[in-house]
Amino acid sequence: MIRIGPSGNSEAFYATGHKHTYEEGKFLSELGLNAFEYSFGRGVSMSDETAAKINSEFRKYGIAISAHAPYYTNFANPDPEMIAKSIMYVMQSLEAVRKLGGERVVVHPAAVGKATRAEAVARAKSNLHLLAEKSETLDYPHKICLETMGKINQIGTVEEIVDFCTVCDSFYPCFDFGHINSYMRGGIKTKDDYKRILDYTIDKLGFDKASQMHVHFSKIQYSDKGEIRHLTFADSVYGPEYAPLAELFDEYGMSPYIVCESDGTMSDDALAMKKMHKNA
Repeated sequence: MIRIGPSGNSEAFYATGHKHTYEEGKFLSELGLNAFEYSFGRGVSMSDETAAKINSEFRKYGIAISAHAPYYTNFANPDPEMIAKSIMYVMQSLEAVRKLGGERVVVHPAAVGKATRAEAVARAKSNLHLLAEKSETLDYPHKICLETMGKINQIGTVEEIVDFCTVCDSFYPCFDFGHINSYMRGGIKTKDDYKRILDYTIDKLGFDKASQMHVHFSKIQYSDKGEIRHLTFADSVYGPEYAPLAELFDEYGMSPYIVCESDGTMSDDALAMKKMHKNA
């Protein structure tokens, strides 16, 4: 089963008179969408009462929920205290998404900083082992989805993320194809470009884990340094286009969790994405 939905509350959500995230359950169900991503990007802060209300409403309408951990996690930081904080942010996010009724948390892996890229990647992988040890103490289902990044000074290429996902059974790739395209400065243009990414991931992680990958999708403006800003599907300059990826997911029989991150139009564009599938 493919799940598709928006990241956060879209312009259309508010334009139709809605105000509270728990109302997304009915709103998305009526659109024909079945997933939603809640952002704890600036910190994990939500009352148990609010989480329970969202959980109840989303379950009522069959909407799956994931969460994004705080944006400032950095597992390549040389300071052990900062690594402990990154682990804490992820663990807080996992507990919060459990209360919301979900199991997936998206995590930014690292930044290069003053080290060489090779040194930073090695440090990040070592510290991700510490996160794995901590998360394995949890007694509830969870998936930590490590995200590909869109700027040149960030760690998170397809190859780096896939390698990180070999650290632990609960680590899954979060392929942000807008980020990948930005990092490659427009490198995703054809169905074969997507196919190489999927085939590589299946080869390294196996079909089951690859099939359940987390996906972020939006068109993104980029420069020589990578990502600049998120766009809408109305963009005809930067891309990438979703249709070839939809075809591959259908052909391969994969079951990804897909989150649209368009700028304001995420529910509209998520619905457009769903219509490109045969089995969504």
